[in-house]
Amino acid sequence: MKDISRILWVSFGIMIGFTMAICMRNLPTALAGNDRHEDFIMATGPVLVNTNAPTDGVWMLDYKLGKLQGSVIDRFTGKISGWAEMDLAEEFNLPPRQNVHFVMTTGIVGKEQSALYVAETTTGKMGVYTMGPRPDGMAGAIIKRQDLSLFRKPK
Repeated sequence: MKDISRILWVSFGIMIGFTMAICMRNLPTALAGNDRHEDFIMATGPVLVNTNAPTDGVWMLDYKLGKLQGSVIDRFTGKISGWAEMDLAEEFNLPPRQNVHFVMTTGIVGKEQSALYVAETTTGKMGVYTMGPRPDGMAGAIIKRQDLSLFRKPK
């Protein structure tokens, strides 16, 4: 009798697990993420460096220095493929030692391609950046500015 009871409970558990798997298969998945700590913000998103091998990109912003860095992760080795850099202090025309407040996040702009949206709240400027393959064919990526505009008048 114990064996039959045990078989019934295992069968019941399998049915519950199967039902939950069916119900949860259409839930949205996280395609990008971001986090911040002190003077740094990190965000991730897909980057299309090679049409045969979509990969993940990582963005790091040191907003005290106003430096944006980006890299792609080699999907076969799991290694970081060097860092591209952009000077956001120059991009946003920020005076030295200004108290800045950057926020950033990624979004999907095409199949396997994300864009990085960076806003500086004291100037009211927002930039849109993407990563793409290096023109020299070397490993890694370059950062490309797609747009820079005002989202509100500066304070």
